Amino acid sequence: MGIGWPQILIIVVLLVLLFGRGKISGLMGDVAQGIKSFKKGIAEDDDEPEDEAPKNLEKKSDTVVSEEKTEKSDSAS
Repeated sequence: MGIGWPQILIIVVLLVLLFGRGKISGLMGDVAQGIKSFKKGIAEDDDEPEDEAPKNLEKKSDTVVSEEKTEKSDSAS
């Protein structure tokens, strides 16, 4: 037994009576703004190319290799 439509309708009516239309509409506006900003944040993450991560790793590995060569040449001298 779940919550049916009549129970949901009673809950909505009670909320409107307790808080009034003004506060509920303001709350729904805030929720909508939060959802929009969340979607915008997700879209911004999708715009970033995924190829950047391997390039950064390659750069780091090149640096490590060059540092190892420098250390070997310093120890050989």
